[in-house]
Amino acid sequence: MEYKDLATNPVTVVLQLVGAKWKILIIKELLKKEMRFVELKKSLGCTAKVLTNCLKELEEDGLIIREEYNIQPPKVEYYLTDIGYTLRPVIDSMHKWGKEYKRLRKLMERLK
Repeated sequence: MEYKDLATNPVTVVLQLVGAKWKILIIKELLKKEMRFVELKKSLGCTAKVLTNCLKELEEDGLIIREEYNIQPPKVEYYLTDIGYTLRPVIDSMHKWGKEYKRLRKLMERLK
């Protein structure tokens, strides 16, 4: 996605870039360490096609890097760019909010 194609609303920009379920989960995994395609697929449980498309888009948007090693057998690893790493506080906030939401829902269910 080119800069000129980004929405004017900053929240919408975030959703354009990582709003898809698998994209944010890919970034969450890559915050831990660089990973190979098979590792990501196994960790996430998504299809190869979905993962391929998401990785391609994240790379085009400058959030991840795909590094190919010229060895046999071929080796490709994915890791976050410096811009990709700036999503850490966003994901940390999502984790915190999700945990709190689950706690509150559980409490509400008990009060019924």
